[in-house]
Amino acid sequence: MPTFPSGEGSDLAGVVRAVGKGVEGVLVNDEVLGWSSARSSHAELVNVPAGQLIPKPPALGWEEAGGLYVVGVTALGAARSVDAGPGDTVVVSAAAGGVGAILCQLLRVRGADVIGIASESNRGWLESKGVTQVPYGPGLAERIRAVAPGGVDAFIDLFGPEYLELAVELGVPTERIDTIASHAKAMEIGAKAEGGGEATSASNLAIIADLVAAGRIEVPIAATYPLERVREAYEEVEQRHARGKIVLIP
Repeated sequence: MPTFPSGEGSDLAGVVRAVGKGVEGVLVNDEVLGWSSARSSHAELVNVPAGQLIPKPPALGWEEAGGLYVVGVTALGAARSVDAGPGDTVVVSAAAGGVGAILCQLLRVRGADVIGIASESNRGWLESKGVTQVPYGPGLAERIRAVAPGGVDAFIDLFGPEYLELAVELGVPTERIDTIASHAKAMEIGAKAEGGGEATSASNLAIIADLVAAGRIEVPIAATYPLERVREAYEEVEQRHARGKIVLIP
């Protein structure tokens, strides 16, 4: 059972101010990004193990670095879970959200064709990334079949159980259906429920950070808020219409 704080306060980026005795590989004034397992990153200073930090690539912006860990490793874990690659057609629900925006681009980097379920307002951005956008709502299965006449090879759900039902309706093998949002439904139909937990590591975070720094993946920043306005930031998150990440600036 989750306990407070849950689902927040993980991602972080900043400059090292102090290093504990015996710590190796991290120096004072190093620019780093990483995560806090204690959910303590909503702060001006945070204490984390050195193994949960990686060097910040110089070309990676601070806002992107500060919001990269959860969405980055979750996207990587989901893409690996369905074994997406060249020749695959993959459908992603909530395709323009925090995880979805990274995942769709990562799937394209891996050579897959991507169909992104998202609102019409996100069509232009998704198409600029090589993703075929289809709007959610009644008739969704027919719209997906129309843009994927050869069928769908894999489906990654980032929103809710109705999309797992859709994946089954589309004939996707259950071993190539993954969700980060509907574990109970995944168990019911025999699908996977893998993402950030399975992919959490400094080395995997470095893979995503390098792709962003190289310009192969964009981290869209929907908004930034100063730390004292954290309540407003979460009110915007709650609306579920932000494209990409909302980042706190201490």
